[in-house]
Amino acid sequence: MDINKELLRPFIRQALAEDLGNGDHTSLSTIPIGKQGKAKLLIKENGVVAGIGVALEIFNEIDSLLHIEVMFKDGTSVKQGDVVFYVTGSVHSILVAERLVLNVMQRMSGIATTTSRIVELLKNTGTQVLDTRKTTPGVRYLEKMAIKIGGGVNHRFGLYDMILIKDNHVDYAGGTAKAIELAKSYIKSKQIYIPIEIEVRNLNELKEVIEVGGVDRIMLDNFDFLTLKEAVKFINGKFITEASGGITEDNVLEYAKCGVDFISMGALTHSVKSLDMSLKAIKE
Repeated sequence: MDINKELLRPFIRQALAEDLGNGDHTSLSTIPIGKQGKAKLLIKENGVVAGIGVALEIFNEIDSLLHIEVMFKDGTSVKQGDVVFYVTGSVHSILVAERLVLNVMQRMSGIATTTSRIVELLKNTGTQVLDTRKTTPGVRYLEKMAIKIGGGVNHRFGLYDMILIKDNHVDYAGGTAKAIELAKSYIKSKQIYIPIEIEVRNLNELKEVIEVGGVDRIMLDNFDFLTLKEAVKFINGKFITEASGGITEDNVLEYAKCGVDFISMGALTHSVKSLDMSLKAIKE
């Protein structure tokens, strides 16, 4: 997967500055300057590995002379005991990189693993899984990358690449029809042709949206299964449909069976478990 280095480099530099401060005094005091060594990235539980490409950029930022031998690709299933890569070079550089590489890869691999399980659950349906903006501030790019590595689909990245009219927007704007008309007028006046999605909370709001039209996608928020099926039938393919709210790994298949095009899940990023792994020295 292509990496946006313009986004990644500032993150790496800030993360290193936060961790390194005025020096890794533990390594400086216990290991001779210039000592060479080798380490391996060891997987400690089964899952889907993600963040290898990011790890390579971290190593390169710290020390371009480090040599990394990669054994797996991002998105590959791994099991306990697998070695994802070997890194050889300055021991000091390896130790500076260790925690940042692990923090990134454990988080990304956890997200990719969970996403992959859900994609597998939905494989016989026509439904795809979406992420949300419920991400860790400052690392949204990495978390959304992990979603894609796990087989999911990215929703909007931020507030700028889609108009998503939610309940608060509707209430403040003065109603569903008013909010849609204002959004359409705004897009035309600003000449920023981005998609419009609107959230509906019940069948009455849905009927109003269908009557007004002018949107690309309808988010059916916190609908029970029976009402969701009715809503999808009522929409009848006229709009892209997205189910949201209270969706977990345990009930995601039931939501998919209601016939929606997409399911968005904040749980993919806001409460996922990291995948256990470690960077271990190899004694020569």
